[in-house]
Amino acid sequence: MPRPAGGIRAACILLALTSASVVSGCIIGSERPELALEVPNAYRAAPRGDADAAVPAVDWWRGFRSNELTALMDAAQLYNLDIAVAMAQIVQADAQVGVSGAPLLPTITGDASAERQKQSSANTSIGSGNGFGGTTFNTFQTGLTASYMLDFWGKNRAILYAAEENATASRYNREVVTLTAIVTVANTYFQVLAAQDQLRVTRRNLEAAERILNLIKKQFAGGTASQLDVSQQEALAGTQRAAIPPLEVTLGQNIAALAVLVGRAPANFSVHGGSTSNIVVPRITPGLPSELLYQRPDIRQTEATLASSNFSVEAARAAFFPQIQLTGTTGLQSAALASLFTPGAWFYTMAASLTQPIFDGFLLESQLKQAKGVQLQNLQAYRKAVLSAFADVEKALIALQKFTQQERLQLQVVAASRQAFDVAEKQLIGGTVNLITVLQTEQTLFTAENNLVTVRLSKLQAASSLFQALGGGWTPGGTLASVD
Repeated sequence: MPRPAGGIRAACILLALTSASVVSGCIIGSERPELALEVPNAYRAAPRGDADAAVPAVDWWRGFRSNELTALMDAAQLYNLDIAVAMAQIVQADAQVGVSGAPLLPTITGDASAERQKQSSANTSIGSGNGFGGTTFNTFQTGLTASYMLDFWGKNRAILYAAEENATASRYNREVVTLTAIVTVANTYFQVLAAQDQLRVTRRNLEAAERILNLIKKQFAGGTASQLDVSQQEALAGTQRAAIPPLEVTLGQNIAALAVLVGRAPANFSVHGGSTSNIVVPRITPGLPSELLYQRPDIRQTEATLASSNFSVEAARAAFFPQIQLTGTTGLQSAALASLFTPGAWFYTMAASLTQPIFDGFLLESQLKQAKGVQLQNLQAYRKAVLSAFADVEKALIALQKFTQQERLQLQVVAASRQAFDVAEKQLIGGTVNLITVLQTEQTLFTAENNLVTVRLSKLQAASSLFQALGGGWTPGGTLASVD
């Protein structure tokens, strides 16, 4: 009987299908380009004794000791739309993994058909009056068709690995976007505080300028001051008054920018704010430069992208080898529906084919060159990302160190300028000081106070930049974001 032999053949094909994953991947793991990274032993601008420091805390922004900033950070991580876009890209990347992995599994389709056919009899004549003579045939069929491409050279598996690395890169990208978003929130909030500080300083300076103006006007009325003295002081007071609207513009625009960062409509969003002098800069220790290769999500992202391009090269190389296709069909066929599911209605077909590219207009060769070009591009991008990360840390360390030093010196300048102005104002009241000296002390004080606000803002932004440069807000040993 034919069934046992057919069953043996079907079992052979099934064995071939299930063992394909064992024999596949013969070229997976071919040569990789050398990274050739230059990793320094320590940061030049790092404080001494910080080599063994731990990575920044996940919630590093709490170190600034601002409840409002912490609330804004929490809101940004939940409602920021750039982060939401990055999450959607993870969904796409995961779906692409499924698409790329589908060729590694057999394709099975089911079908069923019913056909009724009439064939005219050869003895039936047109004039006999029996125009409806002939034979009627019925055919009923149901079956399954299975096909599988043997991945002997590892092409499909390399494509799957490339898609998996891309999915990993999309998760690191989400961490990059999140870190960028929360650092932007911090810097924008600091700009709000600086604008509020400058408004307070400018209004206080305006009050002082108008107070001096009134004194000069009294002296002018008494004949001890000239119109030039009055006009110069009026110009100084007017300068302070004119500086207020641009600061209000800066304040309002930064509050609106904060609203977008936390996913709110600007019209329904407000910030209490405060002062940059109330923000505490936490102590930041950079650790070893080699740790940055694991701490920075953007470096891990470029690393995953490079790994993906490595597998793409392997897939392009495997395309030069023969492709082996296995197909099998089995089912039931009968002329009568009642006898369709009987043993005698069973049939099967099996086939194997091999396709070898011979000449394709150099298509495969060009695709391999293209894949190698992308691989080289991603390699250089990875090297640049690493060197840029080292530079980011160095620049942030230098900025934080120097702006902290400048803030201390600028405080001394403000204190001295304030004292000089107070003395000049008292002497002006007593009529024992030159008005030019009063004008100069005013201008020196106003400039010193505004410079102090600017230096404090620069110091706070340098601190947040250092956290960003160190990959703060993300735990390398943690689980990457997943989307269900």
